[in-house]
This record gives sequence, structure tokens and C-alpha cells, in this order.
Amino acid sequence: MGQRQLRRAKKSLQIPYFISLTETERKMVAENYTSVTEFILAGLSEQPELQLPLFLLFLGIYMATVVGNLGMITLIGLSAHLHTPMYYFLSSLSFIDLCHSTVITPKMLVNFVTEKNIISYSECMAQLYFFSIFAIAECHMLATMAYDRYVAICRPLLYNVIMSYHLCFRLTVGVYILGIIGSTIHTSFMLRLSLCKTNVINHYFCDLLPLLELSCSSTYINELLVLILSAFNILTPVLTIFASYIFIIASILRIRSTEGRCKAFRTCSSHISAVAVFFGSAAFMYLQPSSVSSMDQGKVSSVFYTTVVPMLISS
Repeated sequence: MGQRQLRRAKKSLQIPYFISLTETERKMVAENYTSVTEFILAGLSEQPELQLPLFLLFLGIYMATVVGNLGMITLIGLSAHLHTPMYYFLSSLSFIDLCHSTVITPKMLVNFVTEKNIISYSECMAQLYFFSIFAIAECHMLATMAYDRYVAICRPLLYNVIMSYHLCFRLTVGVYILGIIGSTIHTSFMLRLSLCKTNVINHYFCDLLPLLELSCSSTYINELLVLILSAFNILTPVLTIFASYIFIIASILRIRSTEGRCKAFRTCSSHISAVAVFFGSAAFMYLQPSSVSSMDQGKVSSVFYTTVVPMLISS
């Protein structure tokens, strides 16, 4: 078929005289616009000699994540003296991290030991949906924990009044609502696209940006949504955390006792390290223009917020 006929065939998809096409033209149009039903995940590395070492590395990380976070949730649940807002938020973060890691890591481990890393379209969309929920929820839970630390250190006498059970519950519910709303928007607009360029996803899981690279239709709205929602879900928590720690550090420096200052810094240090790794790697992945970002570098960056941070939280 000539180029002129092919252009006519493509254009006819949007106008009534599609029925006037010849049978050959119809078949070619159908083949050209058929979406794939399963994908092949490219994985972290294509070098065969690295598959086993990477499998053992991430198996160890995942086991530490599961044991650590389950242990944290169980310990906080069983210990009455730990039923405080700080530990309530910590157990919620442990649950988010456990789910976040479980959505990604088991499939990645299977892919290290199988010859073809296949995932169906429905499984891919489900993975994208639940990954987005827990990733967004983690962003806002880290900001909530920073606010809790601000009240505890800067308003110690009013801590129990401000951080009441009802406020803690509402903040936690709000974190999950933001995650569900953001994930539903991303996944809904992804389902509207025709993914037919290739069936190879240049990543180790179904993430937004590598899936957009497979689209035959316009991704302008999707890319705009990724930028807007990522800016909201990353920059808003980061600014909240930054403002909280400015007040926290100012308050700690006013403590006369060296032991008191050290104790206050130790309380915040693990949270600060998790925040820096999580938001730094997430911003590198999602807040760069598509023309600048490299998916190979993005895969390495995403390892930190999908597997490393959930393990750090539990340690």
C-alpha cells in the first residue's frame, strides 16, 4: 500500500467514510492501531551475569523490609506505652512501606530468574494503580510525621491537646485519600491511551513515564498531569517538612542541655535521612522534562524510593 493510501486509511478512523475503505486498507489500519495485551519488562540490567547477584541483593532487601516493617507494626500494636501519635504515624508509614515494596519487589525478583519477563496488560495497570497509591501516600505521611515532630519539640506542653486521636485519624485518612485520588487520575488517563509502539517496557515495573513512551496517541495531557500532580505530591510535602524542621532546629538550639539537644536530634535524624533519599530520588524521576530525563538513570533512581527507603524506615 502506498503512503498516500496509508494516510487516507489512518485519517478515516475519525470520519464516517471508514466503510468505504478496501478490505486490505481496513486490515492495515486495524493492525497499526492494535494495542498490546502483554508487556515485557526490560528489568534493571540486561547482563546475564548480574541477574543472580541482583536477585540475592533485592531478596535480602525485601526480606529485611518485610520483617522490619511487620515487626514495627506488631511491636507498636502490642505495646501500650507506644500508643502515642509519633508511633501511630510510624506504624502507618511502616504499613505503607510494606505495601509499597510488595507491589514492586516480588515481581522484580521473579523477573531476575525467568527468561522472559512478561506481565499482562491488566496486571500492569493494577501494579501502576497500587504503586501510585502508596507512593503518593508515603509523600504525605512523611510530611505528617514532620508536623508531628514540630508540635512535639516546639509545642511540648500542648502536644497531647493538638495531636489528639481524632486529628491523627483524620490526617491518616487524608493521606490515603490523596493517594487514591492521584492514582485514580493517573491510571484513568493511562487507560485512555493506545499502547502499541512496542511491548517492551524499559523499566523493572509498570511506571508512568516508561508506559507513556509506548503510546501511539498523544500523551500531552498525561505528561502535564504527571508534572502537576508530581509537583503537588512532592513539593508540597517537601515545603511542609522544610518549614517544620526550620522551627525544630531553632527550638533544639535553644535547649541548654547538651544531652537534651542530642536526644532531640536523634529523634529526627532517621526521618530526615528517609525524607532526603525518598524525595530526592522521586524528584529526579518525575520532575524533569521528558526531553532531559533518561529512563536508564531513572531506573536506578527509582530503586531508592521503591526498595531502599522502605527498608530504611523499618531499620
